[in-house]
Amino acid sequence: MAARRRSAARSAGAVGAVLTVGLAAVLGVLLLLWARDDGPRAAERCTARLDGTDWPLTTEQAENSALIVGSTIRRGLPARAATIGVATALQESRLVNIDYGDRDSLGLFQQRPSQGWGTPEQVMDPVYSTNAFYDGLVEVEGWQDAEVTVAAQAVQRSAFPDAYAQHETRARAWASSLTGHSPGSVTCDVPPADPQAPQAPHVTVADRVDRDLGLGGRAVRGDGATTRIDATALRYDDTTRSTWAVAHWAVATAEATGAVEVRADGRVWTRESAAWTALGPDENGPRDGVVRVRVVEPTA
Repeated sequence: MAARRRSAARSAGAVGAVLTVGLAAVLGVLLLLWARDDGPRAAERCTARLDGTDWPLTTEQAENSALIVGSTIRRGLPARAATIGVATALQESRLVNIDYGDRDSLGLFQQRPSQGWGTPEQVMDPVYSTNAFYDGLVEVEGWQDAEVTVAAQAVQRSAFPDAYAQHETRARAWASSLTGHSPGSVTCDVPPADPQAPQAPHVTVADRVDRDLGLGGRAVRGDGATTRIDATALRYDDTTRSTWAVAHWAVATAEATGAVEVRADGRVWTRESAAWTALGPDENGPRDGVVRVRVVEPTA
């Protein structure tokens, strides 16, 4: 009897050891998968808040969303068009300007040169591909009232026509914020800039706001480190909405432009805080309708 108990104990111990090894293997696989996942981390990500929920994107995805939504503002299209565009790019490329895809599909919207979308160089240009998508969308009868997946499919003609719907709420959150709704609803968490460290090459705020929102000339003024953008030059009649469309855009593109601070409408976002906070009584803010963007000043 004692021998049988010792044998059972050894068997239980062996089973426990196998389970422990198996559990460790499973955890190892999960950790590997998490390490490979290129979704937004707690750091270096941006979020848009809608109805009390934060919808995160990577900084690269947020930058591309700013372009897509900005294109609708330039065209005078409703926010619905922005939702459709962002949802489509999320499904097609995960909002990343990739140089590969199914057959000859390329870019943000996975457009195929062989199907008449343009040359490979053209569809890899995010500005060109975004405008090509909207050129197609506005030709779809009733697109304003159609479901997101129906409108997107009418342009894309995807093999998975229902897939766009899964991205609708995230896309709507970003479309709403980047068209100026819900002040302070876009924030980005990116590393603080070190003025003594070599800086990555950045596009200028002036060049990027002209590309994305069509704001240039007298609407944009700068003295090197600081750029002032007159948001009232947008198509909106509402100054507050115009201000926040530009302010949210400036935060969403901060990684690309090197922006370290954005001031608008009595609030300020900084890389250090990664949030919008009220300006103090002694802090200088821009006048109504103006967004002020400051970039890091290298010391060397």
